[in-house]
Amino acid sequence: MVTACCLVLSLSAGVLAAVPYAPSAEARPPDPAAKKKQLDSQINQSKADLDDASDQLGKSVAAYNQAVMKYQAVQARYAVAQGQLAAAKAADAVAAGKLAAAEAALSTATSDVAAGQRQIAEKRSIAGRAVRSAYQQQNGLVGLSIVLRGAAPADIATGMQVQRNVFGIQSNAISDLNTAQAQLASKQVKLAAAEKDAESARIAAAATVKKVTDLTKQVAADRAEAATVAAVKLTAFKAAEKEKNSELAQYNSLLKERNRVQQMLIAQAKAEKAAAARRKAAAEAAERAKARKEHRKPRNVPDPVPTGDGRLGYPVSSYITSPYGMRFHPVLHIWKLHDGTDFRAPCGTPVRAAADGVVTDKYFNGGYGNRLFISHGVIGGHSITTVYNHLSKYKAHVGERVKRGEIIAWSGTTGYSTGCHLHFMVYKDGTVVNPMGWL
Repeated sequence: MVTACCLVLSLSAGVLAAVPYAPSAEARPPDPAAKKKQLDSQINQSKADLDDASDQLGKSVAAYNQAVMKYQAVQARYAVAQGQLAAAKAADAVAAGKLAAAEAALSTATSDVAAGQRQIAEKRSIAGRAVRSAYQQQNGLVGLSIVLRGAAPADIATGMQVQRNVFGIQSNAISDLNTAQAQLASKQVKLAAAEKDAESARIAAAATVKKVTDLTKQVAADRAEAATVAAVKLTAFKAAEKEKNSELAQYNSLLKERNRVQQMLIAQAKAEKAAAARRKAAAEAAERAKARKEHRKPRNVPDPVPTGDGRLGYPVSSYITSPYGMRFHPVLHIWKLHDGTDFRAPCGTPVRAAADGVVTDKYFNGGYGNRLFISHGVIGGHSITTVYNHLSKYKAHVGERVKRGEIIAWSGTTGYSTGCHLHFMVYKDGTVVNPMGWL
């Protein structure tokens, strides 16, 4: 997996002052305004610590990281929707249970009311008969009719008891009717409450059913989106892997080129220093012979190659955009050497020789682009060669002797480059070193 890369370019602790090109040996003091401009530009251009990486690699990694974040967001939303759906289903089950219980209670209450109404009808019928009987019997002539019929005293007593029983039945029937009516009223109150509970349960059940339906659709939509984003993520991953492998191959190619040049320049440095030593020895021998002939003490013989003040001039009048040094590659996860100093140089900017010397080579390389080498001979006891990379066009040709400050080429963005700039390198005795130690 391609890990998320941190797209923050750290400012180097070195001196990054923008020192304009000066043909003279005296170095100009740093301009505060130029330094501020330099730092502002570094902040504005701190997009990624992929110094020699392709823009496509950064875009591929960014696209993959964006797809990963989107996929994680969709997964989180999908998980939340699943949880909400499970909760809604549980609530739906509870609501369904409550609805069933409420409807059962309503059915019971309805049955109870119906039974109460039937009981009222029965009680009303009994009470009606009792009232009619009482009405017929309460005429004050019952006892008299018994006596007039010549009934025996025992019969008269029996008749009076019957009358009392009839009145008792009347009273009981009316009492039972009142009780039944009170019970019916209570059952009707319970029925109304049961109907209200059942209606609430129906509303709650309908709401949970709707929620379950909506969440089921949401879960399905999130699942489909997750599948789509996963496919996008896989595509972005493959693209990032391809660019990563390309970046690694390019980096290995740069290492191979750097090692090849280094071995060549080490041999060249040895030859130059040996030749310089021979020339100096010959000059010293000639001076000694001349001194003997003139009967004087031999004078010191200077180095055969002019060294000036031992420093190099700036190849372009601009500021540094990426310094020399080791940095951790955020995608390859390796420490790599940025083997030169990058100067801001819009395409077509004149590139000047850092010192007097001879153009020893120029060619195109897939990583460094168009390159130009200048050997400056032995300076301060060291063989010095400067290399100018990513050029758009050459002016000087191989074998030409150039002067300090002379235009030798124009800047560009050839090779493995993110934009127009000059990648300036210094080799000391065949080994690449920090150019800022010589500028």
